[in-house]
Amino acid sequence: MRKRTLLLTIAVVIVAGIAAFGWVTIRRGFSARDKPSAMEAYMAKTARKLAIPASERDAKNPFMPTAEVLSDARAHFADHCATCHGNDGSGKTEIGQNLYPKAPDMRQPNTQDLTDGEIYNIIHNGIRLTGMPAWGGPDKDDDSWKLVIFIRHLVQMTPQEMKEMEQFNPKSAADRSEEADEQRFLNEGKVPKMNKKMHH
Repeated sequence: MRKRTLLLTIAVVIVAGIAAFGWVTIRRGFSARDKPSAMEAYMAKTARKLAIPASERDAKNPFMPTAEVLSDARAHFADHCATCHGNDGSGKTEIGQNLYPKAPDMRQPNTQDLTDGEIYNIIHNGIRLTGMPAWGGPDKDDDSWKLVIFIRHLVQMTPQEMKEMEQFNPKSAADRSEEADEQRFLNEGKVPKMNKKMHH
């Protein structure tokens, strides 16, 4: 009898939860501008953990954080990842802040506390129902392992490294044209002193 009462109580709670969710949805609708609820964030974190096979969570990175590996990973991150995550990994970009859920600040413990294998799997296989795509081919890829090293390095990025990354950020033809116009204006607006004297 107790088991039947318990099952009935659980069923009532589930139905009430679905009804409440439906009422809020009908009233407010769905929007990518919303912040995920605590329950949704917990479920997403749990689903992400379950999506990574236990044998791969503890996989060791085959690369060491050498200057060459960091340089390659910095350029790759700037070209492929910074559009959403920003060169500094903060996620504070126009696209990153308008995704649902928003791109995370990868310098924070939610990312830094993950194992290398977990970060690799997130990069390599993506995360369903988010803006995070799968990168690389179906086989293991070196670029994703190098990116793990770079993500670990984000917490100690230097202004010089940030500046170097800008040259690898993707730019549209319109962006390049605007930069060229600005540079022309700056160059033509600064007349060398010798030329000024020659005009007089």
